[in-house]
Amino acid sequence: MKSQFNMVIVGAGITGLALAALLAKCKRSDALNITVIDAAKRPNFSPDDDVSLRVSAIANGSAELLDSVAAWSIIKQARVSPYESMRVWDEGDSPDSGATLRFDAAEFAVPQLGHIVENVLIQDALLKVLDESNVSLQFDTKIEVLPEADLVVGADGARSFVRDLANIKTKQWPYEQTAVVTHLSTELQHKGTARQRFLSDGPLGMLPLADGRISVVWSTTPKMAQRAINASDEQLGQMLTEASDGVLGKLTVAGPKGAFPLCAQHAEDYVRAGVALVGDAAHAIHPLAGQGANLGLQDTALLANIIDTAISEGLHPGDRPVLRQYERARKGANSTMLHFMTGLNSLFTTDSTVLGEIRSAGMRLFNHSGPIRERAVRIALGVN
Repeated sequence: MKSQFNMVIVGAGITGLALAALLAKCKRSDALNITVIDAAKRPNFSPDDDVSLRVSAIANGSAELLDSVAAWSIIKQARVSPYESMRVWDEGDSPDSGATLRFDAAEFAVPQLGHIVENVLIQDALLKVLDESNVSLQFDTKIEVLPEADLVVGADGARSFVRDLANIKTKQWPYEQTAVVTHLSTELQHKGTARQRFLSDGPLGMLPLADGRISVVWSTTPKMAQRAINASDEQLGQMLTEASDGVLGKLTVAGPKGAFPLCAQHAEDYVRAGVALVGDAAHAIHPLAGQGANLGLQDTALLANIIDTAISEGLHPGDRPVLRQYERARKGANSTMLHFMTGLNSLFTTDSTVLGEIRSAGMRLFNHSGPIRERAVRIALGVN
């Protein structure tokens, strides 16, 4: 058996860098030569820059994973936006109705339900960790063929080159929605509460930022999204004030804006001999629950552990039977979350009066379901 194994991770997003950091700190890291390749320039974070548009809701479990590789302390020293409460309601109800789903950190005996963190900040923190390791970082580097290595990991997003080069097909479920993202100042304080209002065209997510603003992800029809992008800041603020039912008073655009089409996607296979997919390269889901980054980090934690264990047991980490352990464990869990998010989005984006009444009744029941509610929330939010 070889004493050294070459690992090439394609993609320097959150999942790719987290996997590299986990492998660099694993028990058998001495047997690994790790290289991270990315086609883009090295991301750079500065606390003097405005909060980036691309943010993720990092669950407590994901924060613990980042802490295990010494990245979370760097993130916390920069800027994070913890949220202690969450409110979810249907446009047919008010945010104060009995059908509104309410989650509070105190209920689960934790200081917060999670953190809103800029993607570029997470990348920057992980890169600072990797700069102190033996991991080779290669930016501005495109791949046209699969790199020669004992294991190539595709962490290169929903349009993965690695996935295509490995001839792994995907199944897709277009949402016929486009997500509009921006930052807004609010008339009323957000009080560290994440909010989501389900509209007939798609959900409106309002994420609290530490500076008092909110980050908005508005999933709506492509036509409405185009109107939002073409609108003036004043017009967009009014559109979002109406979409939010004024729950935070008047909203004022206080940042750039962007839009991207939404589509659920799942790789038919996660692994081949010598190839594995993680994060969005393997699965892309609706952003309505903010679980994308957390699912990717769960992928990396398991794959790193399987690789470390395989080497310790004298096995080749790129062998398909070894990698199939990762696929079996993660594919089912990711598929369940993907289809749950797709179904939830479909359930709420209907104008059926009967379904509306069923939704409202179901949310009321969920609020009083005791252990079922607690278990579901702990899984969704990563609260241990």
